[in-house]
Amino acid sequence: MNWKLINPLNWRKSFLLLVLGGFVFVWFAFIDTYSLLTRYQLSERKEDLKLKTRQLEAETVELKDKIEDLKSDSALLERIAREEYGMRKEGDVVYKIREQE
Repeated sequence: MNWKLINPLNWRKSFLLLVLGGFVFVWFAFIDTYSLLTRYQLSERKEDLKLKTRQLEAETVELKDKIEDLKSDSALLERIAREEYGMRKEGDVVYKIREQE
């Protein structure tokens, strides 16, 4: 067996640098904690979270508008209380209707 081929000390410097560079590339691309794959996945998640943040901010604005409407319009507040929460005024008669299956 030719031991010159197996012994890395006898290899050319350019080949050794190529092997070392390949190892470093594989390490940083796939193995490291902050590998390229991990960075890509984190970037995708960041974009998803930014989109969700914008959606929630828009929903917050809508809810604030509804709160302002409820504060200023007592008829709207009364209607919602009656329809959604089953509340009634004093003297009102409530008829419960059962739906047949």
